Amino acid sequence: MGNNESIAGGQKAVPAKETYVWYKKFMREYPSGLQTLHEFKTLLGLQGLNQKANQHVDQVYNTFDMNKDGFIDFLEFIAAINLVVRGKMEQKLKWYFKLYDADGNGSIDKKELLNIFMAVQALNGQQTLSPEEFTNLVFHKIDKNNDGELTLEEFINGTEEDQDLLAIVSKSFDFSSVQKIIYNGNQPDTEGRFSSNLVTRLI
Repeated sequence: MGNNESIAGGQKAVPAKETYVWYKKFMREYPSGLQTLHEFKTLLGLQGLNQKANQHVDQVYNTFDMNKDGFIDFLEFIAAINLVVRGKMEQKLKWYFKLYDADGNGSIDKKELLNIFMAVQALNGQQTLSPEEFTNLVFHKIDKNNDGELTLEEFINGTEEDQDLLAIVSKSFDFSSVQKIIYNGNQPDTEGRFSSNLVTRLI
């Protein structure tokens, strides 16, 4: 894997030297080569969450578990790092869509969006908008055909065209502290929440 090698979707891959550093850290923490959901939550200090927040963390973990075997192996781990640290905005929006699309049917309805934002709020603390306000705003701005569902194309195009909405969506999924914790061995803040400034620190 060379320094300029890219991976699916045009995002820059983690350079080989850095990949080796990640690999050593991963295998030191998980000698079996597999990270469980419990270990994922322990790493990030995410125990004792309420039900909504817990469901959100489970869903994040499941999107990283690409082969759906119940574990995150190193290849899945490095793909997640690529996305969080180096992914282009379109790649991140595709991942956000996957998180929002709870039933995996290829579209997001208002209930799915409301539920995931309630979970995000439970995890990250108070947001500027309530879950209901956020859901109504998103659908008002980007549900062009007013059918009550958002396709991937509607979601990506609508979000990219509206910088205010893009900022709100991005801030809702702040994984800057996740990257810091994994790489530096730091712990999250005393409440175990993700810090809140995604785009400026990841892109």
